[in-house]
Amino acid sequence: MEEDRNKLQALSEALQKFQDDLQTAVEARQKLEAQQQENKAVQKEFTSLSDDAGIYKLVGPVLLKQDKTEAVNAVDGRLDFINKEITRREARIKELQEGSEKTRIELMQLQQKIQVAAQEQGAG
Repeated sequence: MEEDRNKLQALSEALQKFQDDLQTAVEARQKLEAQQQENKAVQKEFTSLSDDAGIYKLVGPVLLKQDKTEAVNAVDGRLDFINKEITRREARIKELQEGSEKTRIELMQLQQKIQVAAQEQGAG
């Protein structure tokens, strides 16, 4: 009985860790999605600019003039990286959800086992 209670405690802690990690992963994905939207907006703005339009990049406190092709390539590269990161985060979220569900089921089964054992002890 004591062993089951220790296992119950360990499973509860594991489930809490899964949930904390899941929340962190979801927040990270949301930040990436916000960055993705910002970069898509910039990408859309670039399509409306002429090839000789002045594009400036903020580097620290200074605005530096940047070639349009260079700026487009930088945004495209950022979007590619962000998309890969979102895919990676989504895989991690799925992994955490599966682990959380497995632990939750195991926890419920153990709780039922403890409850049945307690009822049998009370009846016996």
